[in-house]
Amino acid sequence: MAATHNEYRGGYLRSDMEAGQHRFHPGSEPTYRPLLFGTLAVMGLLQVASSVAILLHLTGYLQEVDLSTTRHRSIEEVETEPVLNALRDPRKQKRCRNPKDSLPSAHLPIKAHQEFSKKGEPKAVTIDWDELHGYHNKMGYEKGKLLVEESGFYYIYAKTCFRYYKLEPEDGSQAAVPPVDVSNRQLIQYVYHEKIKQNSKSVLLMKTGSTMRWNITSYNMYCAQQGRGLRLEDGDALFVTVSNAWVLDPEGEGTYFGAIKLGN
Repeated sequence: MAATHNEYRGGYLRSDMEAGQHRFHPGSEPTYRPLLFGTLAVMGLLQVASSVAILLHLTGYLQEVDLSTTRHRSIEEVETEPVLNALRDPRKQKRCRNPKDSLPSAHLPIKAHQEFSKKGEPKAVTIDWDELHGYHNKMGYEKGKLLVEESGFYYIYAKTCFRYYKLEPEDGSQAAVPPVDVSNRQLIQYVYHEKIKQNSKSVLLMKTGSTMRWNITSYNMYCAQQGRGLRLEDGDALFVTVSNAWVLDPEGEGTYFGAIKLGN
């Protein structure tokens, strides 16, 4: 009976081990690992591609490709076109832009060597501007007036500088031009709008200035600057007048006049 019991027990253990070997056979290893790695690799590539596409779109270099127009073009030409556009010099594009597409604008410095009376008259005088050293695009100019050639909303600006100092004779002698009394001078800048729809009636747009009490013997300077937006019509005109124009600074960096169209 003991032998029979041992044989039975040995047979049971062998069958259990064989069953375990069948359950953990190397050939039955799970096949989901390669599939998982492949899925992760594909997702990584898609993420990189989407990031590059978003970056190109935000920088403005991603362009739509029309298949109908690129059907006969090589793949290399289509793929390199956005890169070539990105490498182009934006400054060259600005230089090649058609002037007709630009907005109407003007900037004119003061015209040098203007003769103004040195008498103490407060009467305002229209300033003449220098076309040679300034510019006006899609705007005309005539006798101190900027002429509007295209209706729209404009920004208008003007700056005038006044200065005075006593001139000493070059030879060092005591004889000199008697100084002008500048102890109480009104230095006012006016900007006018001449309306074509109201029979060229002039309307004061802006005024600024001050009453200056300058020293006769030392260097004196004062600047007035102003600007505003305004709706202008084709045929309107703009001009600037100042009081005591004989003390105007003749340098264009200090005294100038201009306008630029902002929209319709």
